[in-house]
Amino acid sequence: ATDDSPAVPEHTTVETPTNMSPENKANFLAEKEAIHLILTGIRDDIYSTVDACQTAQEM
Repeated sequence: ATDDSPAVPEHTTVETPTNMSPENKANFLAEKEAIHLILTGIRDDIYSTVDACQTAQEM
């Protein structure tokens, strides 16, 4: 832009699942599922470790 051109106000659009492109929505859903699987797997792993601990079983 030059000094004599009119100013264009900045406009920000928040991308949500309802207004995402199909490609972005597919990536968003895949990432969401991956995060869910990682968090669920960590919980199961921690549970298995504690469950296998003899001291924890005695408590």
